[in-house]
Amino acid sequence: MDPLTLGSLVALATIGVLFSGISVAAGLLVVSAGFILIFDGASSLSLMPEVFFGKLDNFALLSIPMFIIMGAAISSTRAGADLYEALERWLTRIPGGLVVSNLGACALFSAMSGSSPATCAAIGKMGIPEMRKRGYPDAVAAGSIAAGGTLGILIPPSVTMIVYGIATETSIGRLFLAGVVPGILLVALFMLWSLYSTWKSGNAQVLQAGNYSWRERIEILPRVLPFLAIIVGVLYAMYGGIATPSETAAVGALLCLLIAMVIYSMWSPRAIWTVLRDSTKESVMILFIIGAAGVFSYMLSSLFITQSIAAWIGDLEVNRWVLMAMINLFLLVTGFFLPPVAVILMAAPILLPIITTAGFDPIWFAVVLTINMEIGLISPPVGLNLYVINGIAPDIKLKTILMGSLPYVACMVVAIVLLCLFPGLALWLPDLVMGDAP
Repeated sequence: MDPLTLGSLVALATIGVLFSGISVAAGLLVVSAGFILIFDGASSLSLMPEVFFGKLDNFALLSIPMFIIMGAAISSTRAGADLYEALERWLTRIPGGLVVSNLGACALFSAMSGSSPATCAAIGKMGIPEMRKRGYPDAVAAGSIAAGGTLGILIPPSVTMIVYGIATETSIGRLFLAGVVPGILLVALFMLWSLYSTWKSGNAQVLQAGNYSWRERIEILPRVLPFLAIIVGVLYAMYGGIATPSETAAVGALLCLLIAMVIYSMWSPRAIWTVLRDSTKESVMILFIIGAAGVFSYMLSSLFITQSIAAWIGDLEVNRWVLMAMINLFLLVTGFFLPPVAVILMAAPILLPIITTAGFDPIWFAVVLTINMEIGLISPPVGLNLYVINGIAPDIKLKTILMGSLPYVACMVVAIVLLCLFPGLALWLPDLVMGDAP
């Protein structure tokens, strides 16, 4: 059978299996085993365990559970509430400052936790009721938190970037740095839209928060600054040549646990066990998907599907930006149905040779891909962040949350366009800190 036709069958079978409700990792293994058995013979199935565990034989993978423990330790405390309150006190005089402070809190908390759902839950529990109480429309209150939560997969340290780095064998350090400026850009676009919508509503003065003294503003800082110091310290250790990403992640996880215990009195063995248990569950899920995606990639390669698709697209006489637009559309659609980790592990090995042949930088592409995944987090039918917000505020209809998040989707599209026009937004900082890429 022609490899391209076979590739179409694999795509249809994968979609059908995943829509059956089976887990992503199990679905990938079922599809891989089925096509290897039919087209490569039963003898090839014996290689699947070796490929699966070989994909997990990577020292960089140790950073994933460590960064997840960091996020879980932070999420289990009042750090999100304190961060939100600190920004509210400092941004009180800005018209519409409450929604701006919520977005700022989402950006900082996502940098500390690396988790979009955790960011939505931690900031939304405080921010949404407060914004509604002060007269913000439900769509603005819910949509801003849903969008702000997506920043967790872009701003470092990002587990999504680690997964991309492992899947494509690119530098995790460069990927982290590549997400910094685009992350700041997205935060700025979100805040600008929020300020504009507040001004346009004519309620700028009404929507100001309360007045706080300088003493009230300063007294909240000691509860927040230690966590921020850990993030800065982790990044400094990584880029200062002091330690590898895995080593810095381990130290960061330990420090986050200690700070949670000291500042927030999380001394209970049950609370610590909960953090470690939840972190283990999430880590195993991600590692299981990584192993299964390795088997899936092996199947595509052994049946010459990956090579044929890359050659076919390479032979297309289309402008490379038209090709990138098609890739973005593909990523956007898949992001509607699958979690970011699954999309990256399934698509990156196929897309990497295509984008490099077209002359695109894989580090730059990682940022574009991640922003597409952010859009998927606030888009139906999956739209995980939409359901998290709906769980926090069940009296706000899902349609209202979606409509409130749409302007922020537009901001993400603008960010992708700006990255296409100015690739240096993603590449300048990695090249500055780590030198030009080889």
